[in-house]
Amino acid sequence: MRILMLGNSFTFFHDMPDMVREITGAHVESHTRGGAYLSEQLDADTDMGAATLKSLEEHWDYVVLQEYSNGPITRRDAFFSSVRGLCEKIRACGGVPVLYATWAYEKGGPKLQAMGCTYEEMAAGLREAYHAAAEENGALVADVGDRFLEMADTLALYEEDSYHPSACGSRLAAQTLADVMLADWAKRVETDS
Repeated sequence: MRILMLGNSFTFFHDMPDMVREITGAHVESHTRGGAYLSEQLDADTDMGAATLKSLEEHWDYVVLQEYSNGPITRRDAFFSSVRGLCEKIRACGGVPVLYATWAYEKGGPKLQAMGCTYEEMAAGLREAYHAAAEENGALVADVGDRFLEMADTLALYEEDSYHPSACGSRLAAQTLADVMLADWAKRVETDS
């Protein structure tokens, strides 16, 4: 299995792509930059975008798409447009797009207060946007944000900055992503046999 992960620090913190590799046994590559939006992955005039577009000429079984933390809410049109453009390229290379649905900023943290919404509101907004984009594009969705919502009161999922994942948060994200891809892979293998 070959997996390409496109995103930002929510993807690269604690070397999460390596965690996905350990869990799945797949070949995993990533194209990330702190603070990156998915639209940058389609921009051939940037180093990351040029590398992504070149990589999408190869075959990938799964390509994971992770938007800027609040991008699906604050830049909804750009998010949907970027997902649409990337999904077209992913399907052209024979791959399956996987939307990495991220989490709300930590309850009571300054980033959440700056958003002007509650934890539950941000979580619901992200979930709705990721699921709508997945449905529109026939993509899989890994509900990492839902897992954070379920576990936020029992596990230390955030770094001290109140929005990046802790090592535990990255492990939870990796496991959730891996579970979605492995379940789909098993269905594909069963269908082919």
